[in-house]
Amino acid sequence: MPDPTRTLTLANGLHLTLRHAPRLKRAAAALRVHAGSHDAPVKWPGLAHFLEHLFFLGNARFPLENGLMRYVQALGGQVNASTRERTTDFFFEVPPAAFAGGLERLCQMLAEPDLSIEHQRREREVIHAEFIAWSRNPQAQKQFTLLQSVSARHPLGGFHAGNRHTLALQDPAFQQALKGFHQRFYHAGQITLSLCGPQTLDQLEQLGRQFAQVFAPGKRAAQMLPPALTRTHTGLVFTHESLPEGAYHALELLIACLSDSRAGTWLDALRQRGWLQGFEAELLYAFAGQMLWHIDLKLVEHACSEQARDLLHGWFSFIRQADPAQLNAEFSLLQQNQERNASALELARRDSAGQPFAALDAQGLVALRAILEDLPHCERGQWQLPAPDPLLLADSPHTQARPLPAGLSVSDLLPEARQYAAVYLRWQVPAPLHQPLYDVLDRALHPLKERCRRASLQLQFSSAGECWQLRCSGQPAAVVRAVECALAHLISPDDWTLPTEQEPALIPIRALLKQLPDALLGPTRMPKPGAMLDQQTLDDAWRQSHWHGLAVGFDAATLQSLGAVLHACPGQAGAPAAVPRWHGRRWHHAQVPGTEHALLLFCPVPADQHACGRLLAQLLQGPVYQRLRVELQLGYAVFSTFRQLEGVGGLLFGVQSPHATQAEILNHLQTLLRQGVNLDPAARQALAEQFDEMAMANADVAEWAWQTHLATQTDGLPALRRSILMTQQADLDDLSGALLNAQSNWLCLANAPAPDGAWH
Repeated sequence: MPDPTRTLTLANGLHLTLRHAPRLKRAAAALRVHAGSHDAPVKWPGLAHFLEHLFFLGNARFPLENGLMRYVQALGGQVNASTRERTTDFFFEVPPAAFAGGLERLCQMLAEPDLSIEHQRREREVIHAEFIAWSRNPQAQKQFTLLQSVSARHPLGGFHAGNRHTLALQDPAFQQALKGFHQRFYHAGQITLSLCGPQTLDQLEQLGRQFAQVFAPGKRAAQMLPPALTRTHTGLVFTHESLPEGAYHALELLIACLSDSRAGTWLDALRQRGWLQGFEAELLYAFAGQMLWHIDLKLVEHACSEQARDLLHGWFSFIRQADPAQLNAEFSLLQQNQERNASALELARRDSAGQPFAALDAQGLVALRAILEDLPHCERGQWQLPAPDPLLLADSPHTQARPLPAGLSVSDLLPEARQYAAVYLRWQVPAPLHQPLYDVLDRALHPLKERCRRASLQLQFSSAGECWQLRCSGQPAAVVRAVECALAHLISPDDWTLPTEQEPALIPIRALLKQLPDALLGPTRMPKPGAMLDQQTLDDAWRQSHWHGLAVGFDAATLQSLGAVLHACPGQAGAPAAVPRWHGRRWHHAQVPGTEHALLLFCPVPADQHACGRLLAQLLQGPVYQRLRVELQLGYAVFSTFRQLEGVGGLLFGVQSPHATQAEILNHLQTLLRQGVNLDPAARQALAEQFDEMAMANADVAEWAWQTHLATQTDGLPALRRSILMTQQADLDDLSGALLNAQSNWLCLANAPAPDGAWH
């Protein structure tokens, strides 16, 4: 059944959309202001983005330490904002009981911001740090180049991020423009506010009416129409003019067709030729009937790009001639799966953008025809529309009843009513060809990963130390089908060629996060020179391997189907291995792209002190952000949290800075740890309330169950809540002191060598 929804316009002109989704455990708000970077004065590039940042620095009603960012983070929620060309979005997600407090802070900070010059000076440096990182990021520069392919008169080709030089704080004209932009666009008539959660529609409406009245009344201001885009399809960049309403939704259907890599599709044709490395289609811009989108097609070096483009045009022609009802039927299944799996935040953001999860209506089909008529086409290739994907089916697979394998544990943390399940399978593979074999298997899983992504499933295959791990989550029946397919590929891959493509470069701090599990578990054995990769080698590796796993969220019938599938699991079933241990302080110098200084500090906490460690991490979040991000302005990438990795729990700090060295960052973190924290009973209570199945996202519940399984911990969520509530100031002081002890087992992962001899 679709979620009940309601739309209304308040007396002040604000457009309110409401969605009651009783299956959700969190509530979310998404507020869209119909104004963006292209609506700001041309003289002041970055003004709209700058204003978005200033809102989060607090105001008289809710200063920074009690503002939306701190409020949501303290509750373990999500909060962010985004400035696009013609819109600016603000959004957050929290437990339902805290929703009113978040909504009040969101509306207050936008309606009555503090635009003091002190706030502006501080945040301009953050904007400039973002600009430096953006200018050095190859992916960002590639997208900027794509945007510049349009007409020189169109604002898409301009610079809108802002930096120290374009944000002229000392100029009275800039200050007037900043305040004028806020007055013109941040009133009720420019705003769509979407609320989504398990609350009733009446409860959501009451909250919307109560807090949205802070916005000044007004009518929607007309946004200046842009000049024409260049009407050419250069390479794989496509532009459209004068499209009818529903074009964005129609493009979603077209991209769903383009991203299908099953037999008979154009991606399958590329893969059969051995040409395909990767595919992604992205909408770059849409406003007033204009649309700009791009296909990022990665081909192997020997591929013929001209023939690949001809095949694409042939696929366009085939889609033009296909039965729209058949296209729309599969698209409807895809949309239904996305809606069932969407979080409160995803639903609220779709509603605020006017893009519901649904099949195309009559207007959308007209828009699809207009887009297809506008695309290049030719008669090339032999095509067919694949049958509906079994991964989209909701019924349990029919399998012969068999007992669950000895290596599989079952958690009852997620009730069946959630309709969300997760399977974790982990192999210890002590083979000298561990990494090359992993690369082959990961490549073999790529087509299945693409299918899973289309079906709103999450399929991940990862490697850390001598372990391989498969994780699949989503609708329970679909998870069983996906795991069955994945095991078949892992046992006997179709393709034995090693991948040659390079993954997109990550910013340094993200690259370090990706390497952290390997750093925790230690390096794998190097292969012998000249070793062969073949089926026999893989079979030998599987025979030497041991596996264990965890199933979360399955009912009895689907669990039985999963058990039957897992009897084909390679390796010997066993119990989890001991969690990794090390002594002393370790420094790993990671070779990652990027020139900015980046550092991760992981401080393990004994299992019986995890409750205290979580509270300590929670109380440190504010001081770390305030000192490093606000006062010292080290950079925009600053975080601190408690994290469980590979069964090891601990405090995790991360900083990326354009000017502070890794040694300086580490000194700042040690200083903050030495200062300690003061116990806040309200924060303790709020943290304890986060560890309730009803308050946690389904994926977080499954991950918590898996990490405690790896750590062989038997205590459940109620015990963790009790331990948090029993934590006292003395416990926090003792743990802080133990962490600062020179013998504490810290792990530092950085893109530079260790600063002195205290690390090994």
